[in-house]
Amino acid sequence: MYVHLGGNVVVPDKEIIGIFDMNIVTTSEATIQFLRVAEEEGFVVRISDEKPKSFIITERDKRSIIYLSPISAFTLIRRTQKIED
Repeated sequence: MYVHLGGNVVVPDKEIIGIFDMNIVTTSEATIQFLRVAEEEGFVVRISDEKPKSFIITERDKRSIIYLSPISAFTLIRRTQKIED
């Protein structure tokens, strides 16, 4: 299954490691530092110019990619849940 992260970005759900709410996790200095270093090293992809509401850590071909999404973490988590009959 694929998950739409916003804009034109769609990733396989198997590549998603974690989905995080920006308002909650950016209260931690460690998380802010993590995102700063990741951006400096080229691991961060901004999906849009809007203020990010969430960030998604993925791994593809043993390479980490962090997406900054304008979509809330709650909505993205709901999109990852599989519908069962």
